[in-house]
Amino acid sequence: MDVSNLLAMLGMADWDMAKFFTALLSIVVIDLVLAGDNAIVIAMAARNLPDHLRKKAIIWGTFGAVITRVLMTIAVVWLLKIPGLLLIGGAALLWIAYRLLSDSSGHQIEGSKINSMASALKTIIIADTVMGIDNVLAVAGAAHGSIFLVIIGLLISVPIMVWGSTLALKLIEKFPVTIYIGAAILVYTAVHMIIAEPLIAGFWDSVPWLTYIVYIVAMVIVLGGGWMVSRTNKSAPPAQAK
Repeated sequence: MDVSNLLAMLGMADWDMAKFFTALLSIVVIDLVLAGDNAIVIAMAARNLPDHLRKKAIIWGTFGAVITRVLMTIAVVWLLKIPGLLLIGGAALLWIAYRLLSDSSGHQIEGSKINSMASALKTIIIADTVMGIDNVLAVAGAAHGSIFLVIIGLLISVPIMVWGSTLALKLIEKFPVTIYIGAAILVYTAVHMIIAEPLIAGFWDSVPWLTYIVYIVAMVIVLGGGWMVSRTNKSAPPAQAK
């Protein structure tokens, strides 16, 4: 079977090998960059869980992220028509980054491990859904309408998130400051989504210098506020189970 027949079977009869591999390389790069954000969220949400629950949180969190991406990929055309989608998603991600930092005291109530696991998974899936907007739109654009390439993009993102989450967890344990680096990446992603929102794109184009101030202010508010709340929580005695 020659290459042209193979591409025709994949629904890409009008493609050549150069276009195929260019699109594939674009998707790989997109997943390496954007799936890294998801890995950071999974690691930060799972860091306070007991050791035996962390791997489960990573696996189930990744599974949930992939399912939401599949659903969003199927509905990508519909998603593009929702006004303010990136704006709402960016604002939600800023709140998630703040919560992940402010909850970093590590205090746990004895006997509440199931609730902690459920809370971690909820945070992971919500954050991955929000950030998945960027990923799905980017991959769909790079795939030029090819479902085959979109599926490859989803398959590539899975090992990146699992491996990246495990690595990020080890870094957080060894270097606690990694939490703030991860949160800073989430803040950057959130502000980028807000600025990319078509509804207000004209405003940013008229005052491009203001975007830099927004990045700085968001970093200060989220990282500074999260650090202050986390420090207060650490100085308070841990809650006791009733």
